[in-house]
Amino acid sequence: MRRDKPTIAEGINGAWLIAAVATQSVSILGTLLVPHVESSQEIILFFTLCMYFLGCMLYLNIITLIFYRFTFVNFKFAALTPPYWINMGAVAITTLAGSTLILHSNYWLLLDEITPFLKGFTLFFWITGTWWIPLLFILTIWRHIYNRYPFRYDPQFWGMVFPLSMYTTSTFQLSEALETPFLTIIPEFMVYVAIFAWITGFIGLTYHIYLDIMAFKVAKL
Repeated sequence: MRRDKPTIAEGINGAWLIAAVATQSVSILGTLLVPHVESSQEIILFFTLCMYFLGCMLYLNIITLIFYRFTFVNFKFAALTPPYWINMGAVAITTLAGSTLILHSNYWLLLDEITPFLKGFTLFFWITGTWWIPLLFILTIWRHIYNRYPFRYDPQFWGMVFPLSMYTTSTFQLSEALETPFLTIIPEFMVYVAIFAWITGFIGLTYHIYLDIMAFKVAKL
């Protein structure tokens, strides 16, 4: 509704996908509560199923704009901020939401009937998330090593920690939902990558706070 809107280059980034992430989070929460609720299980699952599909729609719409920016708009390395990792994190949590619905399909007949579709659709999003990982790593190397952009702590780096952790969790749940135990090889490896990213981010945060405290003491003197 704004009269003056930003251009694609200025206005779109991975943070927009938080809309899809938040929607899928509600779907996961509702589905996990079903076993602990004696009544209204079908209503809750209907709602969480709707939220799942709504989150899928939001991702497909927003990622189209982001991919358009990547491909056809002048893309400067300084603009490749860590929230672009949500490109992968959003499909990872979509995979988790779909897997959670599949694992709770026995609580509602309709959910059980559409399980084959849910399996295919959820696998589609997991494949998309897997495809994003090497591409994002390559773009990170292009930004910091090839273009020598300073690698220093930024609060936005936590937007990179979440997707790696979510991909690990969603892959583990998907292996159970699809009954494909060989997929557990991926989370057994990725969990260490996620922990390393979390520790690195925490150390950076701690050091950043320390520098702020020292700067405050110096300014006070």
